[in-house]
Amino acid sequence: MSQTYEPNNPEQEHGHLAGPGFAGGAGYPGGFDWAGYASAPPPPPRRNHKRGLIVTGVVALAAGAAAGGLIGSSHGVTASTATAVSKTVLSSSEIAKRVDPALVDVVSTEGDQGAVAAGTGIVLTSDGTVLTNNHVIRGATSIKVTDVGNGRTYTAKVVGYDASKDVAVIKLQNAHGLRTAALGDSSSVRTGDSVTALGNAGGKGGTPSIAAGRVVALNQSITASDEGSGVNTEQLTKLIETNANIQPGDSGGALVNSYGQVIGMDTAASSGAQSQSESGQSAVQAYAIPIDNAESIARQIVDGQGSSTVHIGATAFLGIESGGSSSSGSGSGDSGGFGGGSGFGGGSGFGDGGGFSFGDGGFSFGQGDGSGTSGGGTSGGGTSSNGVTISGTLSGSPADNAGLAQGDTITSVAGQSVSSATDISQILVKYHPGDKISISWVDQSGQSQTATVTLASGPAA
Repeated sequence: MSQTYEPNNPEQEHGHLAGPGFAGGAGYPGGFDWAGYASAPPPPPRRNHKRGLIVTGVVALAAGAAAGGLIGSSHGVTASTATAVSKTVLSSSEIAKRVDPALVDVVSTEGDQGAVAAGTGIVLTSDGTVLTNNHVIRGATSIKVTDVGNGRTYTAKVVGYDASKDVAVIKLQNAHGLRTAALGDSSSVRTGDSVTALGNAGGKGGTPSIAAGRVVALNQSITASDEGSGVNTEQLTKLIETNANIQPGDSGGALVNSYGQVIGMDTAASSGAQSQSESGQSAVQAYAIPIDNAESIARQIVDGQGSSTVHIGATAFLGIESGGSSSSGSGSGDSGGFGGGSGFGGGSGFGDGGGFSFGDGGFSFGQGDGSGTSGGGTSGGGTSSNGVTISGTLSGSPADNAGLAQGDTITSVAGQSVSSATDISQILVKYHPGDKISISWVDQSGQSQTATVTLASGPAA
């Protein structure tokens, strides 16, 4: 592919959320190797949009504060590639100067429509392992990454993800000598600590934005969903809350302590990153995944240790259309489809199918009790205790080849009964392209059907 993403091109507006990264050198401390992943170049982008999450509810969990002071270490990162850690308190501009070279712009192309969404990532190893939010790459059929440190653009492949924790790891092709981020110890973060959020606010590319603030609370639980559409609801827990003015486009960027260490991955914020405080003043509400938690999931992904929530490698694809403007499954075309770990509402839809298409609206916030469904939700397909009714299948997909059609009701997948789209999503997490699974359904005439399908390769979930 000859066309590459241009970070400073006003014709290619995009955005993303911010998130944390962790330190890494030529190899990850502890003995495992991050190398060995690559990807094919994406098609030319046509439409661009921002990535953000609506915070629809917040619940404060038991928040314990540890001792302050210099937090953590560089986690064994080699001096030749890791950003420097200061022994004295730094200003926000000094922090940015140190950490910016270890950040990347992540630009995802989605489906046949060529829609483009952008986010941020943090470089973990000098050969191009990058940590980001899962929602930044969800629905991507190809990914381009521009390294802030050297200005070069790379193609990338998804190594794995945990959609339930909104964490993903990607690998840049043919990258070497990249600057890597130094990680702090998020378990030592305390309320009142000064922090700086760095990312691609507004998706403008180029020099990352700087948002200074303080830690407001620890161990927060939120229910978040797509800005504007209100679908793709997910619950995230044990988050760091900050008043740093995080914006759409910052997703996957770094929340950094006063010594230049990454202690969190910026993930969600309230509408316009502001809400009303008890005093009547406008207050920022933003949330980051603690770096210790993100690092643990990333280790599992790189080690190839899949689980009921962690998917490794390419996404398995079933190809069931969710239909309508509310669809957001990770299929191609104008409506979504069931992908591995994605399901109805599990990933970004393409074209008119919905998903993370935020325009210029930014984040939005609604009062709530923190309740909600984890993962993809059930939008786009009918659900009941007797199965999941679909609106169709994608032409040539495994579901289409098996004979499923609009109005059919799926009753079981891989031998497990399903009553919601989330059930299907969770079942498919552990499967990969080429795997064979059984699927049972009741057609519109009331006849029970069962077929064995071979899962195809689909977009990231």
